[in-house]
Amino acid sequence: MTTDNHKLNTSYGAITTILDEKKKSPSIETISDAVINIRRSKLPDPAVIGNAGSFFKNPTIRLDHYNEIKKTHPTIPGYPSVNQYVKVPAGWLIEQCDWKGKRFNDVGVHANQALVLVNYGNGSGEEIFQLAKKISASVSTTFHIDLTLEVNII
Repeated sequence: MTTDNHKLNTSYGAITTILDEKKKSPSIETISDAVINIRRSKLPDPAVIGNAGSFFKNPTIRLDHYNEIKKTHPTIPGYPSVNQYVKVPAGWLIEQCDWKGKRFNDVGVHANQALVLVNYGNGSGEEIFQLAKKISASVSTTFHIDLTLEVNII
């Protein structure tokens, strides 16, 4: 098997910035290193603070819904999907609802990445789940978008 015909996707803004800063031409290794560095800068280390990484999936909404939101929130990021749909960053939606960095006893939303729910020590799974439900309800009320969990609840 050869990797000579692979296509590298460097269109993600932070990856492009890192590659430009390092003045390196894109290779699988440099892109991988860039992604790892981006994740380390945004996501908490589970060995330091309990978390399950990204808690919600990025929702895909109809283009007309996206354009309606854009009227009142002109900075909303969106990435074209298929058939007149747009993928919207769940972290941005959560942050706009003022959840980023909020703490409730031993559970909360990470200060650097609104997609990550954290356990500061003795929080229960039920407390995390209830926080996720409150965040989802807030995003639904504000933007009329339903968030889907990315984690598995057992």
